Amino acid sequence: MKIAVVGATGLVGGVMLKVLEERGFANEEIIAAASPKSIGKRIQFADRQLNVVSVDDAIAMKPDFAIFSAGAAASRQYAPLFAAAGTIVIDNSSAWRKDDDKPLVVPEVNFSAITSESRIIANPNCSTIQMVLAVSQLHKRYRIKRLVISTYQSITGTGIKAVRQLREEEAWHAEQVIKQGENAPSQVDAMGVHSQAYPYQIFRNLFPHGGDFQEDGYTTEEQKLVNETHKILSDNSIAITATVARVPVVGGHSESVNVEFHEEFEIEEVHKIIAETPGVILYDDPSKLQYPMPIMSEGRDEVFVGRVRRDLSQPRTLNLWIVADNLRKGAATNAIQIMQKMIKG
Repeated sequence: MKIAVVGATGLVGGVMLKVLEERGFANEEIIAAASPKSIGKRIQFADRQLNVVSVDDAIAMKPDFAIFSAGAAASRQYAPLFAAAGTIVIDNSSAWRKDDDKPLVVPEVNFSAITSESRIIANPNCSTIQMVLAVSQLHKRYRIKRLVISTYQSITGTGIKAVRQLREEEAWHAEQVIKQGENAPSQVDAMGVHSQAYPYQIFRNLFPHGGDFQEDGYTTEEQKLVNETHKILSDNSIAITATVARVPVVGGHSESVNVEFHEEFEIEEVHKIIAETPGVILYDDPSKLQYPMPIMSEGRDEVFVGRVRRDLSQPRTLNLWIVADNLRKGAATNAIQIMQKMIKG
């Protein structure tokens, strides 16, 4: 087996290599490809080091699979070239998600969307993956009518520059505390922070902004939740509205999801369905203060669901709290699970 990881030196690319090792691919031929500035670097994989090569060189090596995490522009340019060389591409960017002829896949939910003709397969947005997986079996049983989604997204979803910004802001504030004690300001001096991934400080802050704003006032991250959920569940009748917030968290994304169904439900059956959904862990015992948190999900492949309760304001409606590691199940793990299922046939 020959597998290329395109964008191997990035935050998600590094997790992809880690997940490949964990899932039994340590002895396969792994090709680490990246942008020109990274060519020639050496990165650790399993018990050996990989030389980073150009994407063109990776295409020439004709891998069986190419797993992309290099951004939409790079995917638009290079994914068709890999496909033309006989490689199956699994792409983590937004490049192909809306294309009708490209399957958008969460393997536990709609793996059947992949056919023998599929050469480029889209990996959904991280927030979409965890939410769709958590509600997929409930949709089969009760049919979802409407979703109201509020996300609390980790800075790791933005990338390494955002992680550096938070660390630099924390360090700057710690320095001010040493100098000024209790009088240290909460607002960070932007001039003292070099990694500006966001228009505002993220330390001790959050903002309702992820992606780019559209003319309708929604952001592209919010629109992805709408479009991708419709495509994965094959149901455009579901009414969906979303608000995305970025929070100073590293471990994973959290989501508050209000689900209105066409059919009535019993809360005991809901618990049972969620607990039996592949890839999902029901962690929900208010009497013991048990509910999912991003610190719990970090480094895990499962989606955690808790705070399961009936919405008392209207019928047939449920509230859920959904948490997952956005770099793993929300990106790297989902892509590699797709590849694994394709290998098994």
